Formats: sequence, structure tokens, C-alpha cells
Amino acid sequence: MTLSQLVLRSLKKNITHYYLYFFALIFSVTLYFSFVTLQFNPSVSDMTEGSTTGAAGFKAASAMLLFIVTFFVIYANHLFMKRRSKEIGLYQLIGMSKTTVVRLLSLENILLWVGATTIGVGIGFLTSRVFAMILLKLISKEALVEISFSSQAFVQTMVVFLALLVLITVQTIFVIRRSTLLDLFLASKKGDTRVKRIGPFQMLLGLVGVILISFGYYKSTHLFDLDSDSVTLNLLIIKMITILASTIIGTFFVFRFSVSFIMNVIRKGKKGHLSLNDVLALTPIMHRMKGNAKSLTLITIMTAIALAIMSLSYISYYSAGSSAKQFVPFDIISLNGQNKMFEEHLKKQNINYEKYEFSLLKVDIDTSGLLEKPLADSIKENMVLGSIVTRLSDMQKIHPKVTLKEGEAYLVGNSGMLAELLPLEVGKSMTVHTKEDKTKLTMVGLEKEWIISSQLTYGSPAVIVTDKFFDKLVTDTKIKKNSIWYKQEGYSFEENDLKKAQEIYEKTTNGGTFTTKDAKGKERKFFASTQEGKKNDSLELWGNVIFATGFLGLAFLLATGSILYFKQMSDAEDERESYTVLRKIGFTKSEIMKGIYIKQAFNFGVPLLIGLLHSYFAVKSGWMLFGSELTTPLIVTMSIYALLYSVFAWLSVMYYRKVVNESL
Repeated sequence: MTLSQLVLRSLKKNITHYYLYFFALIFSVTLYFSFVTLQFNPSVSDMTEGSTTGAAGFKAASAMLLFIVTFFVIYANHLFMKRRSKEIGLYQLIGMSKTTVVRLLSLENILLWVGATTIGVGIGFLTSRVFAMILLKLISKEALVEISFSSQAFVQTMVVFLALLVLITVQTIFVIRRSTLLDLFLASKKGDTRVKRIGPFQMLLGLVGVILISFGYYKSTHLFDLDSDSVTLNLLIIKMITILASTIIGTFFVFRFSVSFIMNVIRKGKKGHLSLNDVLALTPIMHRMKGNAKSLTLITIMTAIALAIMSLSYISYYSAGSSAKQFVPFDIISLNGQNKMFEEHLKKQNINYEKYEFSLLKVDIDTSGLLEKPLADSIKENMVLGSIVTRLSDMQKIHPKVTLKEGEAYLVGNSGMLAELLPLEVGKSMTVHTKEDKTKLTMVGLEKEWIISSQLTYGSPAVIVTDKFFDKLVTDTKIKKNSIWYKQEGYSFEENDLKKAQEIYEKTTNGGTFTTKDAKGKERKFFASTQEGKKNDSLELWGNVIFATGFLGLAFLLATGSILYFKQMSDAEDERESYTVLRKIGFTKSEIMKGIYIKQAFNFGVPLLIGLLHSYFAVKSGWMLFGSELTTPLIVTMSIYALLYSVFAWLSVMYYRKVVNESL
């Protein structure tokens, strides 16, 4: 028999093991080629050339995608080498040299990779237009997307996957060269340890794992706390590294020690009266945990990273509208009465609008007294900041039910990052600093909605005071000197007139540019995009990001789900003889499958559940830096990921069902 005939027979024999690996390779090539093709697609490049993040984002995502694919093929090849270790040992036992075995496996890989890259490039070419349309939809751009084959993308893809083929060939050579016949015949049993007794040290490490994860979660919820005198960037980085390290180490300890301990306690609690489900689920999980701990930890961390990245990018994309309202509270705004030409053109075009005027003052106010939690003294000293103050009568144009007495104040625009980091409490007092004295005002209400641009307030809430107190502040020479932006006009339009009004605004205000002079006579500029323009800018920016992270999420999902599936295929083959015995002594297929369901629920469900928890606390700690909405983006992202992830669990159960059916 020639080597080529042996290769073809080997491929035919192992097709049940290779088909998902082959599919995963095709999917990897398709993703990578499609993604790289987008960088050279004329329609996409024309639409995104003005975006500074477009090209950089694509390059960064391409590098990350390459890392994920590399990790996947190396890990998958390792699993298949382990699965075929007996076969490789038999080849050597009948006299085949290690060099010949390497040639055999290398030819198999070459055939697989040639087929996968050919099909993957073909599918990638056909689907690249769909991906391009999705991208342009996300960034709210309209263009005719043509199908174009990029030779640059093709060459880049071929170079990458040829390098990966060389890499796994080297891996194969290394494994075969360093393995003895005994190693090859026993490779599939490594990590299957009979757990007869859990010692105090293992119990302690299991407890430490739970404590480390809990500690990481706790620290993540207090990542940005400002109640310490040593709040610095270096300390923040140290906190992040500590959280990451404690979570990863804790996850490994939980899988390596805690699970075995819990399973052992459950088994001992049954006092030897084990049911069929215990034999098929509890015992295999316990015995295989030593070998599976590293892979389950890796899968859990990869799942958490993928979910966190996708959730944060979707939060930014989902929050584009609300973020735009913070910057531009009305459809259009103008400052300091620099709107005469704009209003004249609106009247000529017979465009109706509603106008809201707000008188503004910049006043030094100590807001530290409003905080729910006290600040560190070193930070509290710097809390006397210039806050924007406006009249109650201006506020009542929007919220007519709001009333104030003398000595009271109302805050608007209390949302976003500062609202999350520095929560305020109604009923507490703030101190207004004037040139002559200090006045305490009691905050009687908070409003999340913005009526003054956050660009003027620097993200802080605007303060509403009575007209009488406002008039008193106007006479203060220090306040009058510092208030260079003294009026904001907000315009609201009918939806049919909005586009035309925006065009007029761009022409008559020099693209929304307003100028003034500060107390020193230096010119200051304010750039006010329209609300719709600001929203579109955010959608374009984060549309690119969410598209790239979506690709990465698919790659992460493919890698983690496939690796788990490959491991379950291997376990199912190892347990085939056990199922044959159980069938022969009278157990039905449905009875056996109940235990398998429990085991698969653990193998797929626990890494996913812990990964979801990890990503939740990671996102919860810093989501306010990315947008203003948390719940909906988080639920949507996690639900979609869990649904797609469950497909691999279903495939695994189907493979077990096939093995059980064939076991009698």
C-alpha cells in the first residue's frame, strides 16, 4: 500500500472526527478572508476614509483575529493528535518510522488545509458583500456595494494560513519525535485520575479559588472609588492587574479543586448507592477534572473576554442617541445669540420651530456635600469647580412643574460617567462661592435629562436656582467675568423640516462654530454639531468598532465551542465500551442519555455561566466610560452569545446519542 493510499484511507476513517474541524477551518478562512477583503473594498474604504478609527480598528481586529485562529488550530491539532495517539503508536508498532508517520499526518493536514482554504476563500468572496453591507448599515451610510475579488486580501490570507500549516506541522513533528510508544498508547488516559480522597490542602485550594473570584468581583465593583487619598493612574492599573490575576487563578482553582471536592462530597453522601446518572455524569466529571481544568479555565476566560469586548462596544453603539442628547440637548443649539442669520433663513424657508433660551452663569460651587459617600480629603479640596447655573423660569419652559424656594436648587443632566462614579443624594447641600461670601443651597431634586450642553458643563449637572438668586449672582463681578458663554438657545423642529434646518445651520454658523472672548481677551471657540450629526458621528465610530468586535466574538465562539466539542467527541469514544456494557445489562438508551445530558450541561454550562459572571462584573465596573445604557446591550449580547454557544452543546449531545446508538 502506498503512502497516498494510506492517507486517503486514514482521512476516510477519521472523517467523523475531522468534519467539524474541517468546517471550523473553513469558517476561520471565511471570516479572515472576508474581514481582510473589507479593508480593500472600494465602497467601504470610500465611506470610512474620514474615520480615524476605521483603518486602525481593522488592523487591530485583524491581528486579534489572527491570534484567535492561531490558538484554535494549535489547540485543535493538539486534541486530534491526542485522540489519534493509539493509531500513531500502532503505525510505529508495525514498523513505520517516525519520519514516515510525520509525512502521513502532514499530507493529511495539507489535503485538509488546501480544501478548507479553497472553500473558505470561495465562501468569503461571496459573503464579503453581505459583510460590507452590514458594516455600512451599522455606520448609517448608504452606498452601492459591488462584489470585488481582492488579490491583496487573497495573498494575505494564503500567507497567514500557509504559516499556520507550517506551525501545526512543526507541532506534529515535535509531538511524535518526543513521544515513546508507551506515551502514545496512554495519552488519552492522562488527566483521568481516580479521586479516592480529597486532602485538606486540596480543600483549602478549592476554597481559595472561590475567595479569589469573589475578591475579583468585589474589587471590580469598587474599581473607580474615590474614597482613597492615593487615587492615581498607577494605582488604577495595579487594581486592574490584581482583579485580572485573582479572577484567572481563582477560576483555575475552582475547576481544578472545588469541582472535584463538591463531586466527591456528593458521591460520599450517597454512601455507595450511586444511580446511573451518577455513574455517567458525576464520576466522569470528577475523574477528568485534573486534565480538563486548564482547558475549561481557558475557555471560561476567553468567553468572558469576548463577551466583555462585545458588550462594551454595543453599549457605545446603543448609547449613540442618548450620548448625542447630552452634547446637543435639542435638535440644534446656538450660543451667545449668534443665531440671527440662522433664524432669518428659517423664516425665509417657512420652517417652524420652537425656541428655548437659557441664561447661563459659570459659578464656583463646592458639590462635595451632595455626594452619597464622602471623598478623600485630598480630592475634596479640589471639588470647588466652575458649574453652569441657569434660571428656574428657563427650566420651567421644559419642566413647568418644577418649583423652588429661596435656598433651594435643582440639578439637571445628572447622567453619564460622573453620575455613576459620584452619585448624589437629594436633601444634601452644596456651597456657592461668590466674591463676597458663601451661600449654601439644598438640592431638592435631580433630573437625568440634559437641557444644557454637556460640553459647557464638562459632563457635570447644571444647577437650577431661583430667578431672584440668579439675578444676585449676575451682579457678582467675578462670576460675570468668568461667564464667557452667557446664553444657550435650543431649537426643536418637525421631523419633515429637520434635514433642511440642519443644512441651513451648517451654512449660517460655519458648521456650528461659535466664538467669544474670555476675561483675558483670548478668543474661545465652541463647536456645536447638530444632535443628529453628533449621533451619526457616534454611529460611524462605534459601528466600525462593533463590526470588528462582532467578528472577533464569532472567532472566540468558534474556538471555544469547537474545542469543547472536540473534547466531548474524544470522551464519547473513550466511553463507548462503557455504554456497550450498560446496554447489555438492560439499561435503555433514554436512561443512559439522561446522565449524558447532565454531564454536557456541566461541561458547556458551567464555563459559560462563570464566563457570563466574569464578563458581567468586568462590564459593570467600567461601562459608564463607554455609554449611558447598560441593561439592554448586556442582555442582548449575552443572550445571542449563549444561544450560539448552545449549538455546540447540542452537537455534542447528538454525537453522544450516535455513540450510544452504535454501542449495542
